[in-house]
Amino acid sequence: MVQGVSVNRILKLMGNRFEFTVIAEDDTIGNEAIDLAVDEVRRIENLLTTFKNSSETNQVNEHAGISAIKVSSEVFSLIERSLKISALTDGAFDISYGSIDKSLWNFDVNMKTLPSADLAKESVGLIDYKNIVLDKVKSTVFLKNKGMRIGFGGIGKGYAADMAKKVLQNFGIKAGIVNAAGDLVTWGKQLSGDEWTVGIADPDQTSRPFSALNISNMAIATSGNYEKFVMIDGRRYSHTIDPKTGFPVSGIKSVSVLCPSAELADALATPIVVMGVEVGLNLINQMQHVACVLIDDQDRMYTSKNINVKH
Repeated sequence: MVQGVSVNRILKLMGNRFEFTVIAEDDTIGNEAIDLAVDEVRRIENLLTTFKNSSETNQVNEHAGISAIKVSSEVFSLIERSLKISALTDGAFDISYGSIDKSLWNFDVNMKTLPSADLAKESVGLIDYKNIVLDKVKSTVFLKNKGMRIGFGGIGKGYAADMAKKVLQNFGIKAGIVNAAGDLVTWGKQLSGDEWTVGIADPDQTSRPFSALNISNMAIATSGNYEKFVMIDGRRYSHTIDPKTGFPVSGIKSVSVLCPSAELADALATPIVVMGVEVGLNLINQMQHVACVLIDDQDRMYTSKNINVKH
């Protein structure tokens, strides 16, 4: 048993539901720690958001095809790491997805047909991580083509969760969970002394866990099409778009990635949906300290080599 109390807070940050749980000596200390973690997430949101003209992300986007923009070392490093993941996933992860025309894919009840292949292809014409030019000495970012846009929707929440955890640990919090809309990072143990565990949702009954995983001192991110998709001609298309074709992907219902960092877990979950079962598993099996659980459209479960799932 761990002495102390469990303090919990849920609020909306970065446009998403964030939940902080800390094991602290008392409520006051726990709440003080969470205040600092919330401030940290808001600081990161201001850096990365595309909803504020003043953000570094928007400055880079506004000068696409015109000039390089100097950014903070923090944003520069995040972009640098993003490009490494793009190379690793052969472009299935790409922060330049921001230029895609949202009107093409609305994923609502009115969507009865797929757009033409040409239109879809055209919509992703500006997506190419290789056209993001970094200058480390000057700490500048340049998007080669006019109309190109970067966004951190696929990695930002995970990064924020990691940074919030760091703030909480530096404050002296020995155990807790930061849950950034399903991107979870944990450390230490629960008040009962048990490990932190997470249920993987059954894609067809999201309220019922499909299996349980021990995630103490780990991060987990889940990407799935079971919450947002359309059925066209009996086939399920997820809201995840393949950056190469402009079409929604099908084949995988959900992917959960486990590794020590929420940023990496967040950044790998969606591209695996794009890559498909075989290629996705192959990638994860080549990486150290990374594991995943996949559920395909036929509800078959696949796991990477280094994982133990309890049903």
